[in-house]
Amino acid sequence: MNTKKFFAALIVFSLVGQIAWVVENMYFNVFIYKMFNARASDISLMVAASAVAATLTTIFIGALSDRIGRRKIFMCAGYILWGVSIMAFALVRLDVISGLVGTAASAAAAAVTIVIILDCVMTFFGSSANDAAYNAWLTDMTDKTNRGRAEGINSMMPLVAILAVFGGFMGFDLDKAESWTVIYLIIGGIVLLIGISGFFLVDEPRAKPADELGYFGTILYGFRPKVISKNRGLYLTLIGFVIFNISIQVFMPYLIIFYEKTLGISNYVLIFAPAILLAALFTAFYGKFIDRHGFYKSIVPSLAMLMLGYILIWAFTGGLFPEVLKTGGAAMLAPLFIGSLLMLSGFLSGMAVFGAEIRNQTPEAMAGRFQGLRIIAQVLIPGVVGPYIGAWVLRDAATIINSDGTESFLPSNKIFIAALIVAAVLAVGLAIAVCVSKKHEKAEV
Repeated sequence: MNTKKFFAALIVFSLVGQIAWVVENMYFNVFIYKMFNARASDISLMVAASAVAATLTTIFIGALSDRIGRRKIFMCAGYILWGVSIMAFALVRLDVISGLVGTAASAAAAAVTIVIILDCVMTFFGSSANDAAYNAWLTDMTDKTNRGRAEGINSMMPLVAILAVFGGFMGFDLDKAESWTVIYLIIGGIVLLIGISGFFLVDEPRAKPADELGYFGTILYGFRPKVISKNRGLYLTLIGFVIFNISIQVFMPYLIIFYEKTLGISNYVLIFAPAILLAALFTAFYGKFIDRHGFYKSIVPSLAMLMLGYILIWAFTGGLFPEVLKTGGAAMLAPLFIGSLLMLSGFLSGMAVFGAEIRNQTPEAMAGRFQGLRIIAQVLIPGVVGPYIGAWVLRDAATIINSDGTESFLPSNKIFIAALIVAAVLAVGLAIAVCVSKKHEKAEV
């Protein structure tokens, strides 16, 4: 394996893929909130529909890539089509839809529906290229000696992508439809170009001999009781990954709206940018720690940082110190920055720990068929459960009246307490798992 070429492909495909996912996961919410006055239920529905689309796509395309024994064509062609589908969002504008639908309210509702449908289409291409093919390729191209390092780089990319998107979006007025048009054309074009470059940059893993299962047998392989029994470590890790990601999805769809609208921090990028950069650098170095110390010793610090970050953000945005929220300024921004840094560091490093362990536990030559299970744990269940927990917590959220007379909700800091409770469930589960493991070790001795 050409190491330099491999890491170049890893960085490029991971970063650009995550930039596209950031636009979907964090800015589609802002897009329909600002442009079409979407409700919390609209946002949770969009996240859930996308999660279902991502899961089904990854299951079917991952198995297909196993059967064919190729990853590169799915990655490259998928990124090209992914880019085209992102550019299609430039056509979703209220002034265009209003010409087809009567009232402004009807046009806004229709626009939200169109965005949700287009989001599912875009997710099909993105999940084919990234969730199924790229992640199977990454598993094929690494082993237990370097997966922590590779996963450290791979897992830092979501926040590096957020930083890139924040920086790129700073010059745009997101309250104007034409800004979104330009953004979608730029992001879509970049994704398309990376797909083309992949034909020259990506090395195809050595082809694996096909088994006798057939295509549908390959799809169902990871759901068979015998396979689950044989690979208990993998499935227990996936259960923990589900809980971890539910905690993240409780607050993530509402995070930017919370900082900008609820806290009134118009320059929230100045808080996020350095926090993201430091968290990403921490995660890149943390990969070596994962390779040396394994899953349990690596996940504890990550989870501790995540939970402490939740507590600090909640406490200094009115939870324990309401006077700080009223005062604002450095008294709130300083602890908010520290809380965001800890939360993001715990999130990224935790993703790296779980990602490396899942790849280590995946049976050799079967990476494609197990990507569906990974996406169920990372996207489907968390993407359905997490945002609905958030929406339930925000059911009585305060509202504001917009300049056009419409009403929008304001996310409260309660979403961080809800996320903390979910993370605490994971912490208890890990503690039980460690105790059981130690008892088995003593019994064997």
